[in-house]
Amino acid sequence: MAVSDICAGFRLSFPDFSLDIDTRIPARGITAIFGQSGSGKTTLLRCIAGLQQCEWGRLVVRGETWQGERIFLPTHRRPLGYVFQESSLLAHLSAEDNLQYALRRARPVPPRDLYWRVVALMGIGPLLQRYPQQLSGGERQRVAIARALLVSPQLLLMDEPLASLDAARKREILPYLERLRSEFELPILYVSHSIDEVARLADHLLVLDRGRLAASGALAEVLGRLDLPPGLGEDTGVVLEGRVVERDARWGLARVAFAGGELWLRDSGDAPGQHLRVRVLARDVSLALASHGDTSILNRLPATVAEVAPDADSALVLVRLRLEGEEGESGIVARLTRRSADHLQLVSGKKVWAQIKSAAIVK
Repeated sequence: MAVSDICAGFRLSFPDFSLDIDTRIPARGITAIFGQSGSGKTTLLRCIAGLQQCEWGRLVVRGETWQGERIFLPTHRRPLGYVFQESSLLAHLSAEDNLQYALRRARPVPPRDLYWRVVALMGIGPLLQRYPQQLSGGERQRVAIARALLVSPQLLLMDEPLASLDAARKREILPYLERLRSEFELPILYVSHSIDEVARLADHLLVLDRGRLAASGALAEVLGRLDLPPGLGEDTGVVLEGRVVERDARWGLARVAFAGGELWLRDSGDAPGQHLRVRVLARDVSLALASHGDTSILNRLPATVAEVAPDADSALVLVRLRLEGEEGESGIVARLTRRSADHLQLVSGKKVWAQIKSAAIVK
């Protein structure tokens, strides 16, 4: 990893829980901190913010030490923004006054155009004169995110910012978070227990398990591992980075190319050349020893078995597959019964056909 990456290490103990983490985090893009309830996600975020005292701690952000053996910057001196599950807006101030409050706290003084850039980014221009109680949950969170950006942070912390919203409000706010990722060269640590949010937003993934780091790496790499702690269940699967290469108006389908192959998917209206993410769940992948044309499954890809591992359910196994194509290599995961794996005599290196029954564009 680069010298400018974030170095974060913390150790602390409670009567019924301990945190022991030492890792490096990319200094740009969204790093999702994922794990089951009680795995230490919020505790880690509070340590990074300086809200939680530790027995031992180390935090270096882009070469600047915020916490070390003889250094502990208090929270108000750490140039970070923090977005909580609830918006935490000041109820007696309008949305605009909440934003101006953040600007007055910003050190150093932000560029003059930052205010309107952030307002436009989060689409809150029409909301500025309203008070928090006059805003929907999604609107309040968009104002809260704008407020966090206006302190000119070097690091943005987001602790399950969509957890309190219903499905419709989540769909409303997700495009703004994607825009934030693409328009600000700002490292974002995003705590979530929703794999759907992680699959759509994250570039990098930290998986916590009982206060320890179970996995760390690029999103596709980590989701393709078979040795992660239990927790995904039916949501076990991978994310592929692809681009639209063809749209078929007759059948309402789009052909999406990725490193390792191509998939025909339901056309979501994206133009040829558009980059997007495709999520393939393990439960939607079956295997065969030959390509069969007499089937309703359109997407059949040659693959090589890379690994076979037990699933949490003793009747099932997970199979990691390597896909190789003109644009490079990718991996997907299949979930099969142990009986099927035995019938196909699946071992590392065996050539098979991956039959993908369903896949979803997650943008």
